[in-house]
Order: sequence, then structure tokens, then C-alpha cells
Amino acid sequence: FFFNSRSMFVRRASYISRVMRFNNYQRYYASGASKCLVFAEHNNEKLNPVTLNAISAARLISEDISVLVLGSNCQNVVDEVSSVDGVSNVLYSDNQSFNRLLPESVSPVLEKCQSEQNYTHFLAPATANGKNIFPRFAAKLDVQPISDVTKVESDNTFVRPIYAGNALATVESSDNVKIITIRPTAFDAANKGSGKANTSKIECDVSQDLSTWKSEELAKSERPDLTAANVIITGGRGMKSGENFAMLEKLADIFGGAVGATRAAVDDGMVPNDMQIGQTGKVVAPQLYIAIGVSGAIQHIAGMKDSKIIVAINKDEEAPLFQIADYGLVGDAFAILPELTEKLAARQKK
Repeated sequence: FFFNSRSMFVRRASYISRVMRFNNYQRYYASGASKCLVFAEHNNEKLNPVTLNAISAARLISEDISVLVLGSNCQNVVDEVSSVDGVSNVLYSDNQSFNRLLPESVSPVLEKCQSEQNYTHFLAPATANGKNIFPRFAAKLDVQPISDVTKVESDNTFVRPIYAGNALATVESSDNVKIITIRPTAFDAANKGSGKANTSKIECDVSQDLSTWKSEELAKSERPDLTAANVIITGGRGMKSGENFAMLEKLADIFGGAVGATRAAVDDGMVPNDMQIGQTGKVVAPQLYIAIGVSGAIQHIAGMKDSKIIVAINKDEEAPLFQIADYGLVGDAFAILPELTEKLAARQKK
């Protein structure tokens, strides 16, 4: 971005931190003793892309990879998964009881798969479902789950962030069965289209009276989901009111991107909590992340630090976010945003 503005300056972030992020080399290898089952995330119509990241993580452990699809009228998902590179087998159960996935219904199926197939590793994306289902499954097997893994060092050693991402813990598990949730943004997505996995329907008893699905309220938007967007425009407390987020929406429209928010903006009632990015919100890693009026609290940085290019706009030149930003613009966001939006829109028309 280039402007004739006295308030603008550009900072490069720490070279070392960026190189470490992009050079997280992933070596694929196979262990003859390891056997992985990846739990598929989907909406009964199509596969959630985060499942592809989980499959890539599994490929760092073993070449013997199966994927479990539980759903209702989910044959399209089964077909899609069977074409993913690296997948050997697809196990599925198409049952109305799996229209919504409850831990009390899913855990017995995972236990059945374990008893019959002797899997050594179970992997799922660290989504709401993964975080909801895998702890119960681990308790049933009396093993310690390993959550939010960002790196696979071997078939029993994993790296995960602690203290809001300020430190990385290397965890070595001695359990015979490893139950793992992975952070999707830390692994490349597996390729689709050339795989030819075997598919097998499994029979399972899904009756249980411990819990029932009541309802859900989903925010409907024409914008891409935050976790899948290539461009995210995020506003913080510096936006001052929810009405001012309309300025971010105009900018996001130019990129075809999503609009996010910090916890402070959500707590102040500016925007709904489904827009929250951070440790207690959504973890994202878009190609471009533009943060406007965001100071850069540790909790927020934990949810977006893996973004490929980070742009920070803030009137406080000491804002912590500038320390990790690739580009920084110091100045009044309410003066900069209209100019930025106007120039980008004009460039788009050319």
C-alpha cells in the first residue's frame, strides 16, 4: 500500500520469527507399527477443509491412514474423502443419529474402530467437534489426549503451544493409543483428486439416552468463514462502535474477504462473538491479515500469528501488534480507512 501520508511508515517484523514460520519443514515418513484414523469434519454435504490438514498431520506419522465419516446423507463426503492423497481406507456410517455429532454417540463408534482395527493414533482438527468428542473418547480409553498439536516430531512426540502461544511444549506420549487434535493452520492441506481409497460401511449401535441435540443458531453471511478466508480484515476496540465496522466490511468486499474482531470489541458489544479471533475465539491463518485498531494482546496474537502477511494499522506506534507485523501504518484509522478503500477500489476497476 502506498500513500502520501505523513503518518505512514513501514516496519518489517523480526526476520528470524518469519523464517521459522515458513521453514517449518514437514518430512513425510512411514512407521510400520503406526496406524492412523482421522475423524472427518463435514456438514453432511462437503468436507470441511480442516480435515485435509489433519490428514497431512497423519501422514507425518504413518502411511496407513483411514478416515472415519459419520453423518446423515453424507455419501458426497465419503466420495470426496476417498479421493484425498494418502488416504488408504474410508470408514463411514450414514445414520440420522449422526446428523449432529454428539460425544456420547460418536465415542462408542471410535471405541469400536479401535477394538477392531487396533489404531495407534486418532487425529481430529481442533474444532468445536474435535474438542468436544476426543476428550470423552480419551477418557474411555484411559489415555491422555494431546491437544492443539502444531508439529509432529515422531510417532510419539508432538509440539503444542502453551501460555497463549508464548511457549511451545514438546510432549512425548507413552500411551499405546495417541488421541490428538491438531491445529489446522500449522499443517498444509492434503491434495484431493488423485486418491483411490477403499470405502467400507460400518455397522454400529448409536442408541444412547445421555444427551440429545436441541438446536443451534448460526450467523448467516455471504462472506467466507473466518477459518477458510484468504483475506481477513479485523477490528479492535479502536473502532469505537459496531457501526464503524461497516468501514471494515467495505474494505473486505474489495478482497472478497471476511471480517473479524478482537475479544475486546466483542466484550464491548460492538459485534457478535462468532467474529472473535484469538485464543478464546477462532484460530486463523489467511494469506493476508489486516488488523485495524488492534493493539495486539497476547490472546489475540495466539489466534492469528500464523497469517502469511500481517498488516497493522494503529495510531499507537508502540502497539504490540507492530512487533509481529510485516507492514505497519501509524495513524488515525478513521482517516486512513476511507483513503485505503478508495484507492484499492479504484485500482480494482482498472
